[in-house]
Amino acid sequence: MARSDFRFHVTKRVRYAEIDAQAVVFNSRYLEYFDIGITEYWRSVGVYNRWTALESPEFHVARAEVDYKAPILLDEEIDICVRCSRVGRSSMTFLFELHGAGRDDLRATGLEVSVHVEEARGATAAVPDEFVNLFEAFEGRALRD
Repeated sequence: MARSDFRFHVTKRVRYAEIDAQAVVFNSRYLEYFDIGITEYWRSVGVYNRWTALESPEFHVARAEVDYKAPILLDEEIDICVRCSRVGRSSMTFLFELHGAGRDDLRATGLEVSVHVEEARGATAAVPDEFVNLFEAFEGRALRD
């Protein structure tokens, strides 16, 4: 996917605590970067303006993937690119790319599927229309199956 396909990114600097013995970002940190990205993406979409933390629809991660392309090094600034690619009945799929800040140099790609639930231990539930409408407006296209 072209970097230009992502309407959103957030920039982050790599800290010492995030690298491994080879002085590159440790593999598990990529999922943390995706979490930073999705949190800021939801903020830009307007989720946090519409619902308080205790009233927001509840989502659980059902699937997460990372494909590593090139190393990310200590003190580098990276752009965490995020987009919602589709909405199913109860799930939302998000795509991620990590690049050097301001550059089109792909370092990693990722995918996350989040499932809407009625409560923390509840069964899946349909993604609320009002919630989906925010993401469709932000992305400028239909996301529902």
